[in-house]
Amino acid sequence: MKYRRILLKLSGESLQGSQKYGLDPAQLQSYAEQIKAAAAEGFQIGIVIGGGNIFRGLSGAKRGFDRVKGDQMGMLATIINSLALQSALEDNGVKARVLTSIRMEPIGEYYSKAKAIEYLEASEVVIIGGGTSNPYFTTDSAAALRGIEIEADVLLKGTRVDGIYTADPEKDPTATKFDRISFEEVLDRRLKVMDLTAFTLCRENGLGIVVFDMDTPGNLGKVLAGEPIGTVVGR
Repeated sequence: MKYRRILLKLSGESLQGSQKYGLDPAQLQSYAEQIKAAAAEGFQIGIVIGGGNIFRGLSGAKRGFDRVKGDQMGMLATIINSLALQSALEDNGVKARVLTSIRMEPIGEYYSKAKAIEYLEASEVVIIGGGTSNPYFTTDSAAALRGIEIEADVLLKGTRVDGIYTADPEKDPTATKFDRISFEEVLDRRLKVMDLTAFTLCRENGLGIVVFDMDTPGNLGKVLAGEPIGTVVGR
């Protein structure tokens, strides 16, 4: 296998599916089925999920919420999403564990690198909720940090688009997709792959990134099989 241990970053907004808010059971089931298939192939899977389908701290600050309180609310939203995905995985016969960066037993165990790796090596899917536990940091930064900590081979960013483009493909019909791009070129072109903190963490620690469309069933398996979908970011 090209990869053995992965950190899968999922968009909270994608979990709302066709709904305008909250959780779409069909989308959760689709994700659970893809993750189950990957786990059955022997991949060790860590997951970080955003909370934008429930609450996003930065947008809350624009509506008058204190930024720190808003980010804390967003952290709780990521834990709700983590529990929902855990439930969907368990319904599909997959052993899944929720670790939280904020102490809240018995909802989830308090995160540590040692625990996460222990569960991964026992073939359990490990979902890490609560972001970095600090305000002003996105869940992209949390994904990069956890990916580095658990010694993942790659960070797979599952989004609603099928890779990185020269411009926003939803706004610019002439935008073209990259199959592969270096960290330096992403910075030079000022492409919005992840927030700069997350991206810099990956670059400085040698953690490659693959951006792909997770909302198309089967795509996770295709990425793991080495099929040329999405965009690979590396040196």
